[in-house]
Amino acid sequence: MSGSIVVVLVLLALVSVVAISATVLAVLRDGRGEVRNEPSEEPWTAGNLPSEPYAQIRFKTGF
Repeated sequence: MSGSIVVVLVLLALVSVVAISATVLAVLRDGRGEVRNEPSEEPWTAGNLPSEPYAQIRFKTGF
């Protein structure tokens, strides 16, 4: 009985090592979380929501 528990623990340890190393590799390949700003070239809308905050639109129009 104790031999099967050791086998399960060894398998869990191996799976954990593989998962941690895959996570580290994925983060390093992805640029360590750096997100580049890509400004939109044209204003967009999602339904009636503008691409800019309402305060900026209000100040641009002069209201």
